[in-house]
Amino acid sequence: MPGRRTIGVDMGGTKLLAGAVDSGLSVHHRAQRRFARLDVSYLFDTVVDAVEETRAGAGGEVAAVGFGIPSLIDQRTGTAVVAINLPLKDVMFADVMAERLDLPVFVDNDANLAALAEHRAGAARGCNEAIMLTIGTGIGGGLILRGELYRGAVGAAGELGHIVIDSGGPPCQGNCPNHGCVEVMASGTALAREALRIAREWPSSGLGRALAEGRELAGPLVTELAHDGDEAAIETLALIGRNLGVAITSLVNIFNPEVVVIGGGVMGAGELLLGPVRAEVAARALPPSRDIVEIVPAAFGVEAGMIGAAALAFDGLRQRAEAG
Repeated sequence: MPGRRTIGVDMGGTKLLAGAVDSGLSVHHRAQRRFARLDVSYLFDTVVDAVEETRAGAGGEVAAVGFGIPSLIDQRTGTAVVAINLPLKDVMFADVMAERLDLPVFVDNDANLAALAEHRAGAARGCNEAIMLTIGTGIGGGLILRGELYRGAVGAAGELGHIVIDSGGPPCQGNCPNHGCVEVMASGTALAREALRIAREWPSSGLGRALAEGRELAGPLVTELAHDGDEAAIETLALIGRNLGVAITSLVNIFNPEVVVIGGGVMGAGELLLGPVRAEVAARALPPSRDIVEIVPAAFGVEAGMIGAAALAFDGLRQRAEAG
C-alpha cells in the first residue's frame, strides 16, 4: 500500500507548482498552473483545481495540504496579511482553503518553506545558520537560525527581498511602499527590465537582435544568450548578480551564516549569476563572516518551496497529534 502523503503548493507571483510528497520528501505527482489574471476568486479557484488534480494523481492517501505563499503571514491566525505580488490582503487563507479542500491546511511564507526544504534535505543540510533567497517575480527570503526556521514575533520575519540597497532607486513592486529594494533591483522582473534597457543600448548584440525580432526578454532567453556568449546578456546577468551581492553582503555581516542558498527560476543562469554575487560579497563583506560563508544554488531548484510546503504539512499533522 502506498504511504500517507501531503500536498505541497508553492504559489508565486505568476504561477504555482503543486506536488504530492511522501514522508521522505520524494515527489509522486506534480501539477502546474499559471495565473491568467490576478483577482482573489480566480486565484482560489486555480489553487483548488491544481490541488484536486494532484490529489487524484497522488497514488496514496493525502492527509493534508501545505501552502507556501509570497505573503506576510500572521502565524497566530493563518492570515495572509499582505502579499507584494498577489491580490491577498487580510485573507484567512488557511481557513478558506481548509473549507474548500476538506483537508487540514498549513500555511507559511513561500521562501520560509524553501529554506525548510533545503535545511532538511538540500543545500543547507547540517547547517545551523543558513539563509535562503528565492529569485522569481520577486525575491523571497528564509532564515535558519540555530538550526530552526526563524519566523519572528508573529510569523512575518525574513522579508529579505525588501532590504533597501539604493534609497534613490526605482519604486518597489506591487504593494511594497519602498524604493530601491533588492526585489526591484535583482528579481526576475528586474532582469527583464534591465535586459530591455541593455538591448536598446546594444542593438547589434544578440539581446538587441532578439528585441528587434519581438522576442520576450525574460530570464530564460537572457540566460540562453548568455550561455551562448552574448556580451549584452552576460552583462545583464552580472548586473543582477552584483545587486544581489550587495544585499547578501548585509545578510552575511548581520547573521554570519554558514551558507547562503539561492533558488528560483533565475538560477538557470548558474555561475553567470553566482560568480558576480560571490565577487561582490568577497569585496564588501567583513571577516570572518566573509571567509567562511558559502553561496550555493538550491539543491531542489524550483521545487524547493513545494517540497518545503509538504514538509510543513507533515510537521503540522505531527504537532496536532502530539497535542492530543
